[in-house]
Amino acid sequence: MNLNRRDVLAAAAAAALSSALPARAQAWPARPIRLVVPFPPGSSPDIIARLLAEPLAHALGQAIVVDNKPGAGGNLGTGAVAKAEPDGYTFLFTIQGPLVTAPLLSKSLGYDPLKDLLPVTLVATSPNVLVVDPKLGVDTLADFVRVAKQRKGQLNYGSVGNGSAAHLAMESFKARAGLDIVHVPYQGFPQVVNAILAGQVQAGFMVPGIAIGQVKAGKLKALGVTTLGRFGALPDLPTFVEQGYAGFEAISWQAVLAPARTPQPVIDRVSAELVRIIKSDEVRGRILGQYFSAAGTAPEALASLMKSERERWGKVIKAAGVQAE
Repeated sequence: MNLNRRDVLAAAAAAALSSALPARAQAWPARPIRLVVPFPPGSSPDIIARLLAEPLAHALGQAIVVDNKPGAGGNLGTGAVAKAEPDGYTFLFTIQGPLVTAPLLSKSLGYDPLKDLLPVTLVATSPNVLVVDPKLGVDTLADFVRVAKQRKGQLNYGSVGNGSAAHLAMESFKARAGLDIVHVPYQGFPQVVNAILAGQVQAGFMVPGIAIGQVKAGKLKALGVTTLGRFGALPDLPTFVEQGYAGFEAISWQAVLAPARTPQPVIDRVSAELVRIIKSDEVRGRILGQYFSAAGTAPEALASLMKSERERWGKVIKAAGVQAE
């Protein structure tokens, strides 16, 4: 019988898993696996989690049940997974907020992502897009900076809450550009969009999937993306780097993790399957359709990202005096 490399690796993983788990769990997965999304149905994390659930279920031979547990900006569901039984039947699909900024803003969070969760894979990344009210009369980032300085302390910007990626992106940019713009937090991106349309705030960072429809309709003006290079889904929109802010980057990302002490062979198997799925042409294209770039990394790369992001945004939080709501 001829075995290809993938067959050999799969057999080796199965053997390692069998030897690592107790006898009663050697048939893992023997029942459906729960994928907790700490955000509501229809949210961006929920959409992408469901893109992965079906092919992952096919690969593992068990149903993947997407379980929405929204609340506290994602902290509620994230904390529930951190405390879940580490038996290989509970995983987390979340964004960077509960993993990076929440621990920096709250001393009573109830979990430590670096200790209580095991990275599985980075799923997808997306830039933030700076959008403004077209009535502001600016066409470029330089125009926006000029007007903001002329109207020091008079412009407002919206975000989805203190410590959110949108909030910290603007605070980071304010520091770089020397701007004085007032922060107004809202409950979600739809409220931020409505606030800009109503003239209550003049600007805001948001993920492309939220902004682009309004930009195409002429109701918002997009000034730049926060990736280092141009974003594939928006190739005509210049980066902040191109517009004079070398190294400026503010990425939103989504990842899969598991409770600490989940057996390593389970982590390795799920990670390998997810990386393969994420990098497939079909799924990569569907992720891009949500204005995210497919990633698919080893667990170690996600662990490194979490640590570096905590250090980076910790400095922004301290410098800007950001506090929990």
